[in-house]
Amino acid sequence: MRSEPDIRAQNNLSATERAASIARHDDAVARALRLHGVRPDNWVPSRSGIDHDVVVVGGGQSGAAIAFALRRAGIARGSVIDAAEEGQEGVWLTTARMNSLRSPKLLPGPELGIAELGFQAWYDARHGEAAFASLAFIPRLDWAAYLKWYRSATGVSIRFQTRLEGIDPVESGLRLRLSVGGHPVEETCRKLILATGFAGSGSANTPAFIRSALPAHLYAHAEEPIDFQPLRGRRVAIFGAASAAFDAAAVALESGAAGVHLFCRHDDIERYSLMRMLYYPGSVEHFRELPDRERWRIMSVLCRRAQGPVPDTVRRVRKFENFHLHLGARDPALSLDGDAIRLKLAGRDIGFRFAFVVAGTGYSVDLKARPELAGHVERIALWRDRYRPEPGEENAELARHPYLSPGFAFTEKEPGTAPFLRDIHFFSAGAMLSNGRNPGEVSGMRHGIPQLVSAIGRALFLEDADAHVARILAPPQPILDDAEYKDRIWQEHAQPEFAGADAVDG
Repeated sequence: MRSEPDIRAQNNLSATERAASIARHDDAVARALRLHGVRPDNWVPSRSGIDHDVVVVGGGQSGAAIAFALRRAGIARGSVIDAAEEGQEGVWLTTARMNSLRSPKLLPGPELGIAELGFQAWYDARHGEAAFASLAFIPRLDWAAYLKWYRSATGVSIRFQTRLEGIDPVESGLRLRLSVGGHPVEETCRKLILATGFAGSGSANTPAFIRSALPAHLYAHAEEPIDFQPLRGRRVAIFGAASAAFDAAAVALESGAAGVHLFCRHDDIERYSLMRMLYYPGSVEHFRELPDRERWRIMSVLCRRAQGPVPDTVRRVRKFENFHLHLGARDPALSLDGDAIRLKLAGRDIGFRFAFVVAGTGYSVDLKARPELAGHVERIALWRDRYRPEPGEENAELARHPYLSPGFAFTEKEPGTAPFLRDIHFFSAGAMLSNGRNPGEVSGMRHGIPQLVSAIGRALFLEDADAHVARILAPPQPILDDAEYKDRIWQEHAQPEFAGADAVDG
């Protein structure tokens, strides 16, 4: 069976054809942006003491698309910041280890309705339509290259090595305490968007049986960059059975690990993707309109167990004879045996030792783990503050999700105690219970980003309602000079144009 790179190579364009195709696509993109009015005049009145109308935290795919959408909406005084160095933003070149994206290749994404900005148009221009037709899924490295091009094509700039350390309310908005290249800086904004990925809702979930038993250099979470080369010829243990765990196993094996053992606590791998039940447009766009009871009921079912691995990543590890899957692996206990790691399951030593442990155990939604929100977490309403589930539907993880507005803004636990929270918009995995799906995934962009930008635009407009009323009712400037028509005004006593008995009206 041919791999996707082999298929693409056979359908690829020649160098000359590729250059001409890219040039045509560049022209098409420029024309599409021009016709869509990508840069309307900024309409948000400036405020004294405010540096930015909107700051987006996170320069990955969501942050770039949000910045583009804000600019299209005429909200121009914004800034995108990212703590990473340039090229390390997002996950696609750092911690993502899959060969291909898990989303369908035809799913609308950050192009936001402009087809020329979409992945397919970009890929067709570089590899040909036949190559795209041959793809089952989008290759991860091509997606990373596309996102880099997307930022350039849309004019989105990112301030790298800029970390948000804290937020303070001020009279006209928010004061941001930043670290820029390691130096403290303060800036102000009116609206803040947190688009910081899965871990931005809390933290990577590394179980206590790993953290308490091993020194930090002997384990890592799948969220972290991991150098697998030093593990060549050595045995690796991986806990968890979702796609990220299988991806880590695949990279370890491809890097020459002597063996990889993956431990799943359940009696079988999760073979259903319940979360896909939310994929259809009606749900993605309107889930937020459901009553609290129905939103909780749906998510308590869909999130009862972590999503299982996609077939491609299971097939990727199955090719290796030295990959071993352990089902029903409950009550794990780790300890050191010299320089090696001993594992017991339910009190029984499994009989061999490991050099390294990877936790592919997902993420926790816990705002208390987010340092930028320190000092404000107790004032943010969580679902446990707003809804008491029916017996049998209790879920401590869901209860920690923030209770957000339809525009992804935090809400107050106690009304009137922290009105500035409405200026902080949480576009992250923790928004799922309030607004449906993870808005930062490709499948959530088409509806989530317009929903977010509309809410921000509405708030900015209404907060300056007096200024907008005055602007709308200000004395208008004439668009027509009366010299254009003055000499054609009818004069009652003017000589008729025609004289004589044959002259008639009309």
